Amino acid sequence: MINDGFSNRRRQLLRLKVLRERRDPENRVRTKAEGVFFPCPGCGKAVSRRSWWEHQNVCPHCGFHRPVGAYQRLEQILDSGSFKELDAGLCGGDPLDFDGYPEKLRRLRETTGLQEAVVCAKGRIGGAGAVAGVMDSRFLMGSMGVAVGEKIARAANTARREKLPLILFCASGGARMQEGILSLMQMAKTAEAVTRFQDAGGLYVACLTNPTTGGVTASFASLADITLAEPGALIGFAGPRVIEQTIGQTLPEGFQRSEYLLEHGFLDAVVPRAQLRGELIRLLYLHGKGGARHGEAQRV
Repeated sequence: MINDGFSNRRRQLLRLKVLRERRDPENRVRTKAEGVFFPCPGCGKAVSRRSWWEHQNVCPHCGFHRPVGAYQRLEQILDSGSFKELDAGLCGGDPLDFDGYPEKLRRLRETTGLQEAVVCAKGRIGGAGAVAGVMDSRFLMGSMGVAVGEKIARAANTARREKLPLILFCASGGARMQEGILSLMQMAKTAEAVTRFQDAGGLYVACLTNPTTGGVTASFASLADITLAEPGALIGFAGPRVIEQTIGQTLPEGFQRSEYLLEHGFLDAVVPRAQLRGELIRLLYLHGKGGARHGEAQRV
């Protein structure tokens, strides 16, 4: 388990290589039989493996944003050498004795290298200390079970105790049905932890990625002081097909996508992935001006 940061560069690169090439159903390149190029899900144009990696899993032709694993996202955002994972061993169980659930969890932990659908860490972003959490859609679509809710609540509590900004990258299909009402209870728990953090004067930035839906949208993802999103992300409670079937009407073009939500005031900005770290540095710098000079941000 990685808990000593990016200082051991060789080990970190090896882990990223394994996750990217062997253990990542969403991000891995195709096998040799399929070649080193494969079509972009957005525009259908062929993109090389190297190009996907160099562009942070963004299509160089159309700008389509593919999913990013939690550890890869943290490497993109945090300063090198500053990563300190929080609650690395915390993982969920099977509270309802749900048929087949323990085996599914075991397989996912083996194939993704994750313990749960979120990874939380302390680190620095442009020199400013922060607590960051990243949800990973490869793990049961980033669904929020007991362990996910607990890790996010603990991250908010850590940020409150240590007076650090909180940054959460959301990607979820909603509450985890295999944990029933216990999963739904995480909505209240995460919302309470985030609200206590904000009441103590903390800055909370949410970055909504594709997709962010269900109970996650209806709880902590919608409570941020500043809400950012990646281009083209699906964001909402119920999906557009469910809404259309319920109201019996055709929805507007682009409904529930980032750009539509920005136009209607739900978001503060839509930020391409390549610009996201720079935008976070700018926000943390502006926030720090209220209590500390740039370069004097609390170290972690």
